[in-house]
Amino acid sequence: MKINVKNIAVPLLFLAICGCSDKKYSIGDLTAPTDLTITTVVVGTDATHPNGDGSGDVKISVSAKNALSYKVDYDANDAVDLVFLPNGTTTRKYTKLGLNTYRITAVAYGKGGTSTTVTKDVSVRSDFTPAASIVTSLTNNASKTWVIDKNVAGHFGVGPWTGSSTPEWYAAAPNEKAGCCNCFYTAKFTFTKTPANTYTLQVTTPDGAFTKTGALAGITGIPASGAEGCYSYGGGTSDFSFVPSGTGVPAASSTKTSILLAGNNTYIGYGAQLKEYEILSISPTNMYLRVQGTETGNAWYLKLIPQ
Repeated sequence: MKINVKNIAVPLLFLAICGCSDKKYSIGDLTAPTDLTITTVVVGTDATHPNGDGSGDVKISVSAKNALSYKVDYDANDAVDLVFLPNGTTTRKYTKLGLNTYRITAVAYGKGGTSTTVTKDVSVRSDFTPAASIVTSLTNNASKTWVIDKNVAGHFGVGPWTGSSTPEWYAAAPNEKAGCCNCFYTAKFTFTKTPANTYTLQVTTPDGAFTKTGALAGITGIPASGAEGCYSYGGGTSDFSFVPSGTGVPAASSTKTSILLAGNNTYIGYGAQLKEYEILSISPTNMYLRVQGTETGNAWYLKLIPQ
């Protein structure tokens, strides 16, 4: 049987042309989330304590219509650092002593990356008295000088800031930094309790400060660029205070007490750090500190002994 190919070709060509027509896609309405609100409850608030019971705890809830996720910054006064708030609720511990006002920033994200932002100020009181044993161990109730405990493993370490309380990424071997950065071991940190029950830290660095540079340096006077190492630093003195630890480290692994340094001319151990040092453990003969690194997501660990 003969098949007339010429006659079939025309309808097939027509079908092929029709089949190549463009498909239309739609991602729907890209309207940003609406009615974004921040609700705060300062724990312990009553007629006598309008700014809370002194714990510094604030319950925070964020909600919006058509929101897929949320981020929040707990204190926009010291630069906005947004973190995910998976369930839209959390409890934040504010640790700065006395009555302070914090600006909370919340961002709600919708379809296609749309977003809406709102801020709210909350005034919180934080009162804190450290355990007498911590003060005595750190200062000897007068003055006491500490140095890095270079002869033990893990005297310097790095781990994740959240979800861990150990330097699981890196732990220095005994005396590891002597060759490149001996200033790490010769620096001295003197903690003093004054007769008026205030506290000061004096940093003495005969061989310079062990630090990173630029924006990763936690102290003034460090060059804008360069590798991690020892840099000229004239030492310094600042006040410090004891504050309740605001980290998620469990009480079994921490004293839940932190040393908060004032200003930017002092540090403890390593200069590329922020200013709140959580005391994981302390006794008259040793101290173990944890502090958030200036690199996002890092925690630094330091072991010290009295000089």
